[in-house]
Amino acid sequence: MKKFRTKIIVISVILFFCANAFGQKLKLDVKEHKLDNGIKLLMLEKHDVPIVSLRIVYKVGSVNERPGITGASHLFEHMMFKGTEIFGTKDYNSEKPLLAKEDELMSDIVFEKSKGNDKDIEKLKRLQEELEDVWKKQKDLIVKDEMWSIYLKNGATGLNASTGNDATYYYCNLPANRLELWAFMESDRMKNLVLREFYSERDVVMEERRMRTENSPFGLLIEQLNAATFTAHPYGWPVIGWMSDIRNMKKADVSEYFEQYYSPNNAVIVVVGDINPDIVVDLIEKHFGDIERQPAPPSVTTVEPQQRGERRVYVEYDANPVLSIAYHKPAVGHPDQYVFDVIEAILSNGRTSRLYKSLIEEKRIAVMAHAYGGASKYPDTFIFFSSPRHPHTAEEVEEAIYEELEKLKTTPVTDHELQKIKNQLEAGFVRSLESASGLASEISSYEAISDWRYINTLVEKTVAVTPEDIIRVANKYFTKTNRTVAILVNKKKGNGAAHENKGS
Repeated sequence: MKKFRTKIIVISVILFFCANAFGQKLKLDVKEHKLDNGIKLLMLEKHDVPIVSLRIVYKVGSVNERPGITGASHLFEHMMFKGTEIFGTKDYNSEKPLLAKEDELMSDIVFEKSKGNDKDIEKLKRLQEELEDVWKKQKDLIVKDEMWSIYLKNGATGLNASTGNDATYYYCNLPANRLELWAFMESDRMKNLVLREFYSERDVVMEERRMRTENSPFGLLIEQLNAATFTAHPYGWPVIGWMSDIRNMKKADVSEYFEQYYSPNNAVIVVVGDINPDIVVDLIEKHFGDIERQPAPPSVTTVEPQQRGERRVYVEYDANPVLSIAYHKPAVGHPDQYVFDVIEAILSNGRTSRLYKSLIEEKRIAVMAHAYGGASKYPDTFIFFSSPRHPHTAEEVEEAIYEELEKLKTTPVTDHELQKIKNQLEAGFVRSLESASGLASEISSYEAISDWRYINTLVEKTVAVTPEDIIRVANKYFTKTNRTVAILVNKKKGNGAAHENKGS
């Protein structure tokens, strides 16, 4: 849902630049430059305000992990804010031996614990005390959040980072005259990152997982849905990682991961705003050009086998029920992805969408109903989410969703309804004409999973979707054998109230 809305934002700006009528061929004038070490630089001029929106994309996400280190990409995103040899420390020369001693003591503690019942309790206690003493000395040398603070003092907005299945993104908007400051700091982060406060940050991530997944009905359900949907492909494990993997993650594991995937030849820099591309190229060459290229990261070769029958999962949790249904669909670049975009809009785009009108307004059996089928680098899923309204059950809502899918399979969408969807897209274009930040994010998003040029044909190919395309795709993918159903069940309320919500 969110993904489709952001597509609309991008398309709107394209229209703004090109001043074309809806449906005509559009062109986003992105300029490219590639450094010798493999860094790809994408630039787009937008001179209405003196700002620059910056993104660094590393083409590494949870899909690149393996059992034992799930969550490494997300944990590393946290570590990227801990500073370098010159940022985040009062004296790196004094800090360096303490970091080495920390590694040595942690290794000794893990080894001693691995002895099980034969471990030496007194030795463990002594090692832990030594480690606490090292951490205390380290703390005195750390300058907390220094990079963040420098950015804010220089007018930065939108400072953030995110990790997904396919990539990790770092965001920053700055006054245009602070571009070289950004290049200096980010190149230093790529060259001289220091994994300080690793173990305390690992605890922070574990707490984040407890809050967003283990104590979140929705998070818990989605995790179990994906785990049941993907039996082989790494999209089946959570981006934040399994708790046991996070708890046992070692600094050496993350350091090795950094060297393998955070290399210049696996990175993309996106610069949108009040810029001169020639000057930007010189700045990026000056600050990033000396970073050494690394061997190409390994490819993801595991392919999810064809599903051979419906899978159902019931998740027991003390909360109101939620229903989710996932159907396998192809990756970005497949022509059916544009059809899924249109189907998503028909079913779930606002209060005139089919799911809202049917499940919430007419039948009044649900308090929430959404569909999402955004593009991904590898074959992924088209997903439905809904919460039943008291006294209706998740199973009743499930059947109502299948009824809507049957309509898509058998009855052509009318010209009026398709035109309505196009009008909604066009309205979205007009609402979002000024977002350099949105442009930078979308260019980086599509470059991470495919190619930024995907944006240039997105409107044209989406508008070309016909009623016959929708019938064909619905019949091909929305089948019983291709779906996984997950339902959150509140056992404490008993069977009669297990799958229902009280609506407002």
